[in-house]
Amino acid sequence: MCESSGMLWRLLRRHVRPYRRLLAVVATLQAVSTLATLYLPTVNAAIIDDGVTQGDLRRIVELGMVMLAVTALQVACAVGAVYFGSRAAMGFGRDLRSVLFHHITGFSAEETARFGAPSLLTRTTNDVQQIQLLVQLTATMLITAPLMSVGGIFMAIHQDAGLSWLLLISVPLLAAANYWIVSHLLPVFRRLQGQIDGINRVMREQLTGLRVVRAFARESHERSRFAEANHALAGTALEAGRWQALMLPVTTLVINVSSVALIWFGGQRIDAGQMQVGSLIAFLSYFMQILLAVLMATFILVIIPRASVCAERITEVLDTHPAVQNHPSPAAPDIVVGEIRFESATFTYPGADRPVLQDVSLIVRPGTSTAVVGSTGAGKSTLISLICRLYDVTAGAVLVDGTDVRDYDIERLWSAIGLVPQRGYLFSGTVADNLQIGAGPGQVVTEEQMWAALRVAAADDFVAAHPDGLGMRVAQGGMNFSGGQRQRLAIARAVIRRPAIYLFDDAFSALDVHTDARVRRALRDVSADATVIMVSQRISTVADADQIVVVDDGRVVGTGSHRELLQTCQTYREFADSQAVGAGPR
Repeated sequence: MCESSGMLWRLLRRHVRPYRRLLAVVATLQAVSTLATLYLPTVNAAIIDDGVTQGDLRRIVELGMVMLAVTALQVACAVGAVYFGSRAAMGFGRDLRSVLFHHITGFSAEETARFGAPSLLTRTTNDVQQIQLLVQLTATMLITAPLMSVGGIFMAIHQDAGLSWLLLISVPLLAAANYWIVSHLLPVFRRLQGQIDGINRVMREQLTGLRVVRAFARESHERSRFAEANHALAGTALEAGRWQALMLPVTTLVINVSSVALIWFGGQRIDAGQMQVGSLIAFLSYFMQILLAVLMATFILVIIPRASVCAERITEVLDTHPAVQNHPSPAAPDIVVGEIRFESATFTYPGADRPVLQDVSLIVRPGTSTAVVGSTGAGKSTLISLICRLYDVTAGAVLVDGTDVRDYDIERLWSAIGLVPQRGYLFSGTVADNLQIGAGPGQVVTEEQMWAALRVAAADDFVAAHPDGLGMRVAQGGMNFSGGQRQRLAIARAVIRRPAIYLFDDAFSALDVHTDARVRRALRDVSADATVIMVSQRISTVADADQIVVVDDGRVVGTGSHRELLQTCQTYREFADSQAVGAGPR
């Protein structure tokens, strides 16, 4: 618990700093409001002892006006404290979410896979919200609770020191009971946040794979998975609720028993002439204020365990440094020609027993097209990922124009690459919005350029057929398009940039043979001077490439044209025979 609390304190100290002045205003308002609250029982005691007991109506009115003025001041300061405290808390939450978002978007594929998308979403939303709630409650209670407790003790002793021994019993008893409950809440809340990740993961998988679930009649199985995750979350939440539910009865019991004891012993002191009725009522009010302060501290203690767990999870993300980082003195050439060279490149995924790519050496020259073929899991997509630095090689090097890609300015490298991944992901918005993303930040493209890119990708027909044209709506992930339409729009998004390097990672798999050939013909015209690397499982797609690289079990086992490889590479020949493809014109 101490370690988690330390992380929470460091996180708060770092991100609350811009709101120090606002929190100082909150602290001042809270102090004034609390002092006004502490003064009210004294005025009430004076009304009883000096006014009601003496029958002095004028004194009652005078003190009543004073009480109204103090109450008005207390209410105004309390409202102001809540307002400014909420502004500080909301600003803190906004800033922390922003820091988390920008840090996460800098992650490489390795860190993203390690945390998982559902967990990162929970940490950015729910976890930040828990700490934000703590800041808001702390801003409105942190000053009030200790000031009211200390001030209440002082004022109570000032009214009658003979009853102060009750405070020495009630306050420590209540504090100890609440601490015991809170100490049991920390592991429960840690488990609860992990189960929120789990239910987010199940929901995300079911929504993303809805078609697959229905196609294989897996509805009942997925319902069972969700019910299991849901019941686990509900069970943990109930366990936390049971511990929290103990706080109110314990607090109420201590307060009520203490009040009865106070009235009992106070009545005896009044009978003995050692205390006045007004002083007993004031002492009782201060006693209740002291216990109320302890109750406020209890509310904060309820939030602290969960906020501590959330701070631990957020700090874990913020302390994770991306494996792929910009070079301290990066190379940023004005022109990227596009020559790509692999020099004994080896890559091993974190935690893997063996490399997925091993000792790969090859050259891809500008103005040529290179195809990468091989069986599933051979390492073709990983080879593409090393060029655009989704991962960095674990040995050897990948060079672009003679410069190691790790020495490039990442933004400059990416701006020279047009990547079409296996899964043609589209962003919500319109077709024009997605094409603008491909153009790059600060680049304005005309409608003519958009239509030209769509024609290259053979996507102009279904976009033009829609009444909205380029304003055609795109759902999240492009789920309102077929797989082939998504791939063609992703190709158009890469083409509109006119990059020096084109990387197609099995980007034609969802296209029929006729559309595939049409797109490749159009691509040859727009990429005549560029470097083109395409990964494909379809021999007919790669047969006319200038160079074909055959990858098997992470190693390059053949390089050459289609006709040459049919004669010299057994692996390629078997691959071609499995698709009934013989020697082509080359």
